[in-house]
Amino acid sequence: MKIFNLSLQFNGFPLKDAKETISKIQKLSEIEFENYLNSRKKEILQHHLNHNPFYNSFGKDIDLNNWNSVPVMTKRDLQQPLENRLSEGYTLKNVYINKTSGSSGDPFVFAKDKTCHALTWAEIQNRFGWYGIDFNSALQARFYGIPLDKFGYYKEHLKDKLSNRYRFSIFDLSDTALENYLNVFKTKPFDYINGYTSAIVQFAKYLKSKNLILNTVCPTLKCCVVTSEMLFPDDKLLLQHQFGVPVINEYGASELDLIAFQNPEDIWQANSDTLFIEVLDDKNLPLPYGQEGRIVITSLYNKAHPFIRYDLGDIGILSKTSTLQKPVLEKLLGRTNDMAILSSGKRAAGLTFYYITKAIIEDDGNVKEFIITQETKSTFKIDYVGNMEISEDKQQAIISEMKRYLESGLIIHFEKHKALKRSKSGKLKQFKSLVK
Repeated sequence: MKIFNLSLQFNGFPLKDAKETISKIQKLSEIEFENYLNSRKKEILQHHLNHNPFYNSFGKDIDLNNWNSVPVMTKRDLQQPLENRLSEGYTLKNVYINKTSGSSGDPFVFAKDKTCHALTWAEIQNRFGWYGIDFNSALQARFYGIPLDKFGYYKEHLKDKLSNRYRFSIFDLSDTALENYLNVFKTKPFDYINGYTSAIVQFAKYLKSKNLILNTVCPTLKCCVVTSEMLFPDDKLLLQHQFGVPVINEYGASELDLIAFQNPEDIWQANSDTLFIEVLDDKNLPLPYGQEGRIVITSLYNKAHPFIRYDLGDIGILSKTSTLQKPVLEKLLGRTNDMAILSSGKRAAGLTFYYITKAIIEDDGNVKEFIITQETKSTFKIDYVGNMEISEDKQQAIISEMKRYLESGLIIHFEKHKALKRSKSGKLKQFKSLVK
């Protein structure tokens, strides 16, 4: 019985029609697709200019014949009551409503019309289908957070039941908790793992310490899909080895859709079915494929709420092999608000030196996970969870590498903890800057 599909359709989301729409888009020729894309961009833009007072005011200087004249929206533009941002004909009662995670520091409530939300699920099901995963029958091992208030807690558990998911709490990643998780894998026929990267990596490290390969105790396991946090190459190798299944990198945004999904050819294929993805420079002009810039996305089907040239706050690169029909995400470099600003005026992506430090700090298995905080332009703090203190020699090696990649005069402190503080959703913010 297709409980997952039926639950969406019962709530008014036309999933069957949405799947047919996705199928038709994917069958278009290259020329047909270009015409389709231009038509959808124009249609969604005109819709919101004509039927959304908020967007009409926001985009009053748009030249309909020049896409680059369309202003870029940011999360702060949308931080006002949702009722003010809905298009004509849409109310709080006839749309899908959710809230962004706030990982960027700018949370807000958003809406999707029911067709748009159905298309989101049709796209997700299509991508998971590349790996033989059917949401109506496949059992998911879910490594996510969960609301701790009574209503939210039971609501998520009901959704888990309807969606054939078993949830592992990521707020406790102690060895005792991970041992319990392993025992669940021994008794349940999971088809796939899905969840936050950092928590799943901790589970893989625990398996490594026990010299266990997960699919030898859970032979039904087909793949692992990580999302919401950066997946570093060495962590991907660790996951592949300890789980014994393909590891898939997913990139999405709740207010938009699935943005990119690693295909079976190991290419991070971006979603061109329901989204138009651009990489822009500081002047909001499109950059050539292969160049680094801000990821800006247009939702092609959301008529209830405008997401047109919407700046996610992420920095990335679309590969030179990209086409309009098959854009390829070459790299995701982190968030624009995760830049380190140094005393000299130099700027560096925070994840750059997180990655440098990671190579040194985790090589002996002592440190389980860590975060870096920039406290001032010249002072950094590394908070970590480990079996013992980081040795003086290793501390000096880290300081030396950070100075080499950044600049001299840096002061770096280390502090050991029993556990690191995660956000309310359970995400681990790997780098943050307190410098304004």
